[in-house]
Amino acid sequence: MDPRVAIVIITRDRPDDLERTLSRLRALPERPAVLVVDNGSADGATARVAARFPGVAVLAQDRDLGAAGRTAGVLAAAAPYIAFCDDDSWWEPGSLSAAADLLDAHADVALLAARVELEDGRLEPTCAEMARAPLVGRPGLPGPPVLGFVACGAVVRRDAYLAAGGFEPDWGVGGEEQPLAAKLVDRGWELVYVDRLRAQHRPSRRRDPATRTRGRCGWRCPGARRDRGAALRFTAAELRGIATDRDRRAGLLAAVRGAPQALRARHAVGLRTERRLSKLASAR
Repeated sequence: MDPRVAIVIITRDRPDDLERTLSRLRALPERPAVLVVDNGSADGATARVAARFPGVAVLAQDRDLGAAGRTAGVLAAAAPYIAFCDDDSWWEPGSLSAAADLLDAHADVALLAARVELEDGRLEPTCAEMARAPLVGRPGLPGPPVLGFVACGAVVRRDAYLAAGGFEPDWGVGGEEQPLAAKLVDRGWELVYVDRLRAQHRPSRRRDPATRTRGRCGWRCPGARRDRGAALRFTAAELRGIATDRDRRAGLLAAVRGAPQALRARHAVGLRTERRLSKLASAR
């Protein structure tokens, strides 16, 4: 067993996907500790996991915490490095130990973004963007610097994650990665994409793309962490897309309702992070 890495999974009402994932993870040579955060499932998933996978820790929540549910797993984990998984994704053998070796060797790296593959070896589009990211980091980094990641294919330092506050509370699921990435970079950490670290993702059929779209919209997006000019440009781009997108309109209305609280908590990123965000936006 490699005690350096623990896996944290969030799940909600997808027991079949979860059991497939846990079967894959149980076969890993690293034999990592696995913690499942159940975001208020109503289908008996907690009992099924406990019965079939007695070595897996299940942390049942009384409501859907969205992406922030992962923080409950991170807090409960004893390992210094946390590999995130979704209930429809899993890690390739050897990748977790390789990630731990890299984090051991690079003390200024907080997060490693892995290559996430879909069925038939197709690459997650976000990974293709990260592989060609135009950012420049210090010499000797184990991969190109990035300012985002795919949540189901990332390994993070536990202490760095907690110090940054983890995933945004009440965000939901969808687009939650960049705000956390910005917070980590703002604290001086490096995030890198490492193509030889591999995870597999088989998107569940039980998905709600409309909810994910609504969760990404308006002031809940990374624009809320930008300087005022960049935030206004970001919001303007979102507004241009709402005319023909019902889910975006619903997201904007939810953002307006939550705007007073969001603006009170608003803390713009520093100059280093803003320059990197602007460079990525220009490259797109």
